[in-house]
Amino acid sequence: MKLTKFRVTNFRSVSDSGWLEADDVTALIGVNESGKTNLLLPLWKLKPAQDGEIQPTSDYPKAMFGEIRSAPGAYHFIEAEFETGIFGAAIAHVAGVSPEIAEKVRVTRFFDGAYSIEFPKYQPATTVARAWLEGKLTGAADAIGAAQALKKEAELQPQLAQGLRAAADALPDAENVGSVHLGETIKAVDALIPAEPAETSVIVPMVRQLSSVLGGELRVITATPQSEVDGVIDAVVKAIPPFVYYSNYGNLDSEIYLPHVVENFSRKDLGAKEAAKARTLRVLFSFVKLEAKEILELGRDFKEVNGQNREPTADEIAEIAEQKRTRSILLQSAGATLTTRFRDWWKQGDYRFRFEADGNHFRIWVADDRRPTEVELENRSTGLQWFLSFYLVFLVERQGDHKKAVLLLDEPGVSLHPLAQRDLSAFFESLSKTNQIIYTSHSPFLVDADRLERARKVYLAADGTTKATPNLRHSEGRDEQAGAAYAVHSALNLSVAESLLVGCRPVLVEGPSDQHYLTAIKALLVSGAKITPNREIVFPPSGGTKTARVVASILTGRDEVLPMMLLDDDGPGRQMRSNLAQGLYVQSPDKVLNVANYVGYERAEIEDLVPFDVIADELDRMERGPDVRFSEVVRAGQPIVGQIEAWAQAQSVKLDEHWKVPLSIKVKQRMLTRGLIAVPEDIVDRWVRLFQAFSPQEAQ
Repeated sequence: MKLTKFRVTNFRSVSDSGWLEADDVTALIGVNESGKTNLLLPLWKLKPAQDGEIQPTSDYPKAMFGEIRSAPGAYHFIEAEFETGIFGAAIAHVAGVSPEIAEKVRVTRFFDGAYSIEFPKYQPATTVARAWLEGKLTGAADAIGAAQALKKEAELQPQLAQGLRAAADALPDAENVGSVHLGETIKAVDALIPAEPAETSVIVPMVRQLSSVLGGELRVITATPQSEVDGVIDAVVKAIPPFVYYSNYGNLDSEIYLPHVVENFSRKDLGAKEAAKARTLRVLFSFVKLEAKEILELGRDFKEVNGQNREPTADEIAEIAEQKRTRSILLQSAGATLTTRFRDWWKQGDYRFRFEADGNHFRIWVADDRRPTEVELENRSTGLQWFLSFYLVFLVERQGDHKKAVLLLDEPGVSLHPLAQRDLSAFFESLSKTNQIIYTSHSPFLVDADRLERARKVYLAADGTTKATPNLRHSEGRDEQAGAAYAVHSALNLSVAESLLVGCRPVLVEGPSDQHYLTAIKALLVSGAKITPNREIVFPPSGGTKTARVVASILTGRDEVLPMMLLDDDGPGRQMRSNLAQGLYVQSPDKVLNVANYVGYERAEIEDLVPFDVIADELDRMERGPDVRFSEVVRAGQPIVGQIEAWAQAQSVKLDEHWKVPLSIKVKQRMLTRGLIAVPEDIVDRWVRLFQAFSPQEAQ
């Protein structure tokens, strides 16, 4: 099963995060104390691979502590929606729904540990149409009136017909009839059936048949919801993937005092840091196939074991020696295994690990080709400590039924060099083929500039609660304090830095939605061999009219070559183009391109470069409420943004302030899925002309 989105409520600093979509790799970007961790922990506690118990004093929001403590079953803290995949058929069978309905399932967990299940596609019937019910009654009355009844039923025949019509007249004056009125109607129909009808009666079976049909409908609208059928919750919870959570608190120390380890394993009152470290140690000892207590016992001398002052016998000495030899061999074997398997993960060096137990002390030694002398783990980089500790936790907790676990990583690689962080980001990409990953960070080096749709901005709202949004330009209402916005902008502008460092060709655009559209167009044109740029083309967003000139100046670089710029033909775009032509671009006005020149009509925006039917279809998928779909009214050859806004106003659809960004992400994904073959030829030609303008020297 695959996690598609989740929502956190009433958990620590999070009142309501809103729904957050989850990709194969999802990055939660925000500054310290923004509450990023409080979005990961509830997911972990939805179904933890290990540990992850609900801690009232830590997890209940302080403002609601008393309320939740008195009724924990009334408050849920996490909702998560999954695609059921190969488990869908089995879940559908248990729940008694169609496989299509069982394709998606929503799992909710409450503070008392209980779960509830919903099928988002399932819309249970709770009423029947009055017209249908009236038709059944009057139709049966007409059929009975026209039937060839027995002579002895001469009086019964009109009584039955009149009774059914009376039941139809008694129906409430409403479009739909609920279970109460339907039940009363069935009672009225049943009351018409004589106690001892004739065995060969033709008309009485008609009434019984009608009662049976109506009773079937009553059972449908009063049936137990499929999500509450016995066994459904257990089947779904068993099928959803477990969650593995890891934070820096769990980093291993190089020297471990075994008596403390044994004691901490049995304690239930450890703080967050101590509990995380104890968990990693438990995983470590699981990896070496020994219990910490056993490692301690195998290393004891004779006097420690027996408590006697006498000298041991030869047999006793041999037994102690054999125990220590056994421990040594096991630790050597575990160190060799870790060395071999760790090489597939860590690309920053070829490391060798050795585990050593000496009396009450357990140590981890590290060496590599450049530094062959063994050094204790804590004297190596904190990045290596983190990666080794995370590797052990992941390796052990994903075994068996946990192979498809969702990995929740809190500030991974924060101590790594930027290049190593980029390696870690690439590693996440490869790991996501088998495990979904959700991680928190404030480092731009851990955000893929080409997959910004995977990033979610986390910030503190004005009321002090944690919020999250896929709109990376969302204003927090505190412009004088950069806050989370600075971290997000740093991630967004990483592509700008890369364009300077590795010689990419930057084309400045107005915002993230423009970046999404042009990135998709570039990918399609390159895949179809329509363009072959000799330098990578990137589309850093300027952040608006106020910062466009500054960003353009930065992008000029050491060669003093101004970057290309593509602007909309709307009001702000025209004003920006005029300002740049009179200022920074006064000597190079041809480098400020107008979208309208490549679309064919005025007031065009970058959205008009995209096939209008794709945008219309995705918008209708996002806004399912209106009576009139946007695809029914959209017109080609006219600015589509203005059409969307006019349609939204006419249909009372409230568009978010930054609605363009989520729409552009959906459209980008659809375009890349459909491929260039689905794009009309005239639009492809338009794209080619635009990209030739981005690289005029290559087009010659």
